[in-house]
Amino acid sequence: MISTPSSVRAPVVAGLFYPGSAAALRSAVHGHLADAPPWPAGRPLPKAVIAPHAGYAYSGPTAGFAFRALAGNGGAGDGGEDQDRERAIEHVVLLGPSHRVPFRGLATPGAAAYATPLGEMAIDASLVARAERLPVVAPYPAAHAPEHSLEVELPFLQELFAGATLLPLVVGDTEAQDVAAVLEAVWGGPETLIVVSSDLSHYLTYDRARAADGETARRILALDATLDPYDACGAFPINGLLTAAAAHGLEAELLDLRSSGDTAGDRDRVVGYGAFAFA
Repeated sequence: MISTPSSVRAPVVAGLFYPGSAAALRSAVHGHLADAPPWPAGRPLPKAVIAPHAGYAYSGPTAGFAFRALAGNGGAGDGGEDQDRERAIEHVVLLGPSHRVPFRGLATPGAAAYATPLGEMAIDASLVARAERLPVVAPYPAAHAPEHSLEVELPFLQELFAGATLLPLVVGDTEAQDVAAVLEAVWGGPETLIVVSSDLSHYLTYDRARAADGETARRILALDATLDPYDACGAFPINGLLTAAAAHGLEAELLDLRSSGDTAGDRDRVVGYGAFAFA
């Protein structure tokens, strides 16, 4: 008999990386979305994005660019209807790096939902089962328990795609082709979005970070799937996405590139943030 996960992965960085109250969190999400430009009308909507995962005071503006692109031509914090969207989003595949638990492969959470102050986002059991058919994917709740890289993206997804189900994958040290194979297994059609959570360089000076992140952005735009964790903490899921994007004929677009030195930090030791769309 197959057991059904019944637990909910509770938030661990609410009140730290993002507001802990639902009202304040909703206001922050809609503020970041409203400050970003809409996706151009008439263009194919992105299949995937890369978004940063630091505290909202630092990376929220850049995250707003990524998620506003997914929102299409409207309906992102301004109360308007999205007339440009021709698809109803049913599933979100969310991948992020493991910052605290070293392992190889990709980890599913062994839970039925992920929670934030905005409520619960149900985990898609059918997508979990599809992913776990690959030998590189297995349940590993310990990798999800302390990890912030997935959690900080959820409020944006909850506000934009209420009712969508989630496949959350924490990615350890994994070859690009293995991550790409997992993405291929759950790729779906226009009803399925892919979000990769990653920051860029860490703790360089402001000018060095600008140079390093500019080069990393150039490589992402070229679908160069050879990034390492010094380029981006989410290098392993990014490399998998770049491999899958090339196979599907997607093109990458840079939406925003900045660092904590541009937002809420000093310029002696900064963290870089980039937003990229794949359409």
